[in-house]
Amino acid sequence: MNFSYVKKKKIGEGAYSTIFLAEQYESEKESKIIEEPKGNFKQVVAIKQFKIIQGVKGIDINAVREIKALKMLKSPFILEMFDIFMHDFSLHMVLEYIPFTLENIIKSNKLIIYASDIKAWMIMILKGLNEIHSKFFIHRDLKPNNILFKGGILKLADFGLTRKMSNENMTTTVITRWYRPPELLLGCKNYNNTIDIWSLGCIMAELYLRVPFFAGESDISQLDLIFKALGTPEQSYFEKVTDSLPLKFKDYPESDLKQLFTAMSEDGMNLMLKMLSYDPSKRPSVLEILQDEYFKSKPYPKTKDELIKSVPL
Repeated sequence: MNFSYVKKKKIGEGAYSTIFLAEQYESEKESKIIEEPKGNFKQVVAIKQFKIIQGVKGIDINAVREIKALKMLKSPFILEMFDIFMHDFSLHMVLEYIPFTLENIIKSNKLIIYASDIKAWMIMILKGLNEIHSKFFIHRDLKPNNILFKGGILKLADFGLTRKMSNENMTTTVITRWYRPPELLLGCKNYNNTIDIWSLGCIMAELYLRVPFFAGESDISQLDLIFKALGTPEQSYFEKVTDSLPLKFKDYPESDLKQLFTAMSEDGMNLMLKMLSYDPSKRPSVLEILQDEYFKSKPYPKTKDELIKSVPL
């Protein structure tokens, strides 16, 4: 079955792509953009149109990465890709349309977030992340704005920075700064999927605080905020994660985070701190997190139906 698409309006734009709200219609011919509806209406979708970058030949690497990942990753907790086609010399990717994000929920002053909500959302994020990690991918841009929400279900999205795990050096300028682990901020190029676990720890903290835990304005201020909260690591840590001589940081003791996270249980605090371990090798895997006592203790995670009632988006 082929489809044709009618663009309705622009709903987003980034450096490499523009996103349109569109209608999908059944078509006997190859996929393309049309001006007027024709054929049987299928569904409302989002179309990501990748921009033609001047001086760049072929398809942009971000598009290649995203398509490669979405073709391989199949989970109820990962955004679905329906179609890919060329039109007017531009690559178009057709995606499931979900207008709300976890960031919308966090910032809403009309919604009360309970621990049982957070546990249920964390489980869904973890199940989506397990699909990514089990296929040897690293997401490299986990944050509330890249987690979509519809009908009580969270779905991981935006795979433009996703790539396969490798023993080779990789770029450090991945993951939005507020969710980037300290080893990347210090220039470590040899990393693995444990960087996603740090990001998840930051997201868990934000769900309780309703604001980002570490909101640095530069890489240095980001590290300073992390060290203020978790304590400045030993000099041996800096020597382990970076070859370059690190800047001198203030010697902060570990903060009493219980005063900040007043609604977080002891099990929750223990899990969050494990995910926010300075040593990447000590961060738990997705499957280990799913088995953590935090999810087995009261209040228990809400069901899908309960989530729909508490967050009617």
